[in-house]
Amino acid sequence: MSKAIPADRSAGFARRDFLQVLGAGAVGLALTGRGARAQADSGAPAAAPAPWRQGPKELRGLFPIAQTPFDGDNKLDLDSLAAQVAFCNKGGVHGLIWPQIASGWTTLTEPERLAGAEALVSAGKGGSAAVVIGVQGADMGAVTRYAQQAAKLGADAIVSLPPAGVTDEKALLDYYQQVGKLTDFPLFVQSQGKMSVDLIVEMFNTIPTMRHVKDEAGEPLDRVAELRKRTGDQLLVFSGKGVRTLIAEMDLGFWGHCPYTSLADVYAAAYNLWHGGRHQDAFDMFGRVLAFDSLGTSSGTDILIARGVFKPTNTFRKMPPVPGGPAGAPFRISRQLSREQVSEALDLYIKPHVPA
Repeated sequence: MSKAIPADRSAGFARRDFLQVLGAGAVGLALTGRGARAQADSGAPAAAPAPWRQGPKELRGLFPIAQTPFDGDNKLDLDSLAAQVAFCNKGGVHGLIWPQIASGWTTLTEPERLAGAEALVSAGKGGSAAVVIGVQGADMGAVTRYAQQAAKLGADAIVSLPPAGVTDEKALLDYYQQVGKLTDFPLFVQSQGKMSVDLIVEMFNTIPTMRHVKDEAGEPLDRVAELRKRTGDQLLVFSGKGVRTLIAEMDLGFWGHCPYTSLADVYAAAYNLWHGGRHQDAFDMFGRVLAFDSLGTSSGTDILIARGVFKPTNTFRKMPPVPGGPAGAPFRISRQLSREQVSEALDLYIKPHVPA
């Protein structure tokens, strides 16, 4: 009897093992497009960054975290997974990211990760939505395989969560420096826990491929001004945590936003209105997201099923709790609509206002 392939769980990446891997230095990893960055961290604007791989798609705007659907036999449904790319393209959504916390990445095996990344990047070819692939893994060997596959496939960027259980900032800096050396593709750092502004700025100054941070450490609304100032407005800050404060985020100068996929086109419409100078219209459009939630509109998966993105037969593995925050939208009320009621609410309140 063959041995089951274990899930790629971050919890398996123990702090001691992680530090040992870093100590080994991951010698021999190639770094292309590398250049010096300004090291001064006194509050003065940073010098112009070195050249890096710039793809054809701008990494800015609404980048929802793609969900992970399975069929009735608990096999990854690649067609439904990739359908989220088509949904983003049709709805004017600027990009998407997979697999991260909201994707349930720790429930996935390595073969599922590799197959899913291939399906998403392939679906993204020729469309306007950028595809960013998550590369965090159980050890540096897995991280390397995910990053190199993303580069080979032609993803638009890579992103990594920090290793689970690692809080030492020197170790975290070493980890992200190694990830930044794996490809010359743009690197998103996803901050978590107590990762400080000082650490994020030092990463920016020492990792040539790092241009973006999805900031979920501390209170991002309180950190964005300092991150922008101390990097000369060259570090591009994305929000997460369900993006329940979109208007405030845009007002503070966030570069991008990572909500759930279910209403990403409504978010994108609000974003485009705001950046087109129509702030009142953007305010009203984002109000539709919060108002729709107030109906008790069930889960995001039910919304995607009602919108024809997922199949009614799709199943979903239980996601782990989000570190530092709730696993779902924080303002979800206890009332839960049926899928038929969700579909009716979408037709009445959302469909007239978005292309998808």
